Amino acid sequence: MTSRPNFLVVVADQLRADAVGAFGNARAHTPHLDALAASGAAFGNAFAQHPVCSPSRASFLSGWYPHTAGHRSFGTPLRADEPNFLRAFRANGYRVAWVGDRGDTFGPGATELAADEHGFATRPTSGRWADGRRTETERPALPGGDDDVWDRLFYRGRVLDADDVDFDEAAVRTAEQWLARPPEQPWVLFAPLVAPHCPFQAQEPWFSLHDRDAQPDHVSGSGPEPAYLQGIRDYYGTDRVTPEMWREVAATYHGMVSRLDHHVGRLVDAAPENTVVVFFSDHGEYLGDFGVIEKWPSALHSCITRDPVILSGPGVPEAGMIEDMVELIDVFPTLLELAGIDAGYHHFGRSLLPVLRDPAAGHREYAFSEGGFLAEEEPKFERNGFPYDLKGALQHDRPHAVGKAFAVRDQRWTYVWRLYEPAEVYDRAADPDEAHNLAGHPEVAHVEARMSQVLLRWLAETADILPERADPRLPDVDRPVPGGPVTASPPPAQPG
Repeated sequence: MTSRPNFLVVVADQLRADAVGAFGNARAHTPHLDALAASGAAFGNAFAQHPVCSPSRASFLSGWYPHTAGHRSFGTPLRADEPNFLRAFRANGYRVAWVGDRGDTFGPGATELAADEHGFATRPTSGRWADGRRTETERPALPGGDDDVWDRLFYRGRVLDADDVDFDEAAVRTAEQWLARPPEQPWVLFAPLVAPHCPFQAQEPWFSLHDRDAQPDHVSGSGPEPAYLQGIRDYYGTDRVTPEMWREVAATYHGMVSRLDHHVGRLVDAAPENTVVVFFSDHGEYLGDFGVIEKWPSALHSCITRDPVILSGPGVPEAGMIEDMVELIDVFPTLLELAGIDAGYHHFGRSLLPVLRDPAAGHREYAFSEGGFLAEEEPKFERNGFPYDLKGALQHDRPHAVGKAFAVRDQRWTYVWRLYEPAEVYDRAADPDEAHNLAGHPEVAHVEARMSQVLLRWLAETADILPERADPRLPDVDRPVPGGPVTASPPPAQPG
């Protein structure tokens, strides 16, 4: 048997950090994630680099920021000619297995280079992975809760089929089968799940697990706010949503989180002893905060970007909650160091092992997030079908509302710079929800000045990277014989 650790990497989708008990939610029912954090380390100030699934995944799997190589949209996943951390594991003797199907992460040919095997052993019986059969659900009868309002909240309610095998159940069964007979060589099992991504729906007992009346009121803000918030309220009609409806959505969401926790417990139970377990999410969810739902390509609030990162297992000190600033791009470099592997290319991630072994060592002073587009990129924006039609329409109708934006955070302050809109400043010591924008107040002028310079330096340092292989300068070029036909040289062989 090898002494190199195995890795089980579980990635949630659209999970807020504050929906997990270990990250401060006393109402949460997440015993498995809480136990995992207690046996290893959790990071209270970890932030995603992008507020949307595909760019976030491209970032944490490559160690590049979304702007570094243009991975800023659903149409820009990692390409086959680009490096990534799973590929580094595979190149250094690890067997890499990818549970399920996540085509929003890798472009054509890239999955085959990064994973030895991928897909389902047990297929879903509902959803787009199962020939489109829709899960049957029922919504509660609440005043004002007509179908159009529920649809615009991405809310479907109670799942009626107790035997329904959705994506996550199929993925967990696939992983359990794989873990029952793991390979002899060291391995990485990468298990990206869908929960608690909308549509918001859950089976029993998860659907009824959380008391509707105990759900807190959503966050509301003060001071100038980004334009997309009012745009979403206008287009979705969230002024029609009653407090009871918001609490219904929140309780169902937390039920989905509890079911996710149950799935994590099954995976941990199935994993052998010499396994490092890693858990995090790609981004968060508004869940009614500021009167909006879901996420947005230039949304940078902490409910969207703060991430529940947990590591536990051989070689991971029982460090408890670490409050240093952390980025999602730091997770895989930590695993590579545990495995004794050099990534083999330039990236911006930093291993967390030094701060885990010595909290006085510190980690990052700042964490960065980004999102959005140039207004002139509007023709390239997605055009979505129902129920994302209004989201797409808002972006095309008001492209400045989805303009480029960058956030930098230190232990206390958050500074957001927006290309087409005023800046934002939040004092997280007094305002952890980043609800009250202090930008323009004289008492925070020094914060704006300092953080804007930090942001400028970061952009200069991370704007691009030199390729690992330098191409020759002034290469020989085939020249046609004078008077003869002009022919092109054959294209070079593809990498990999």
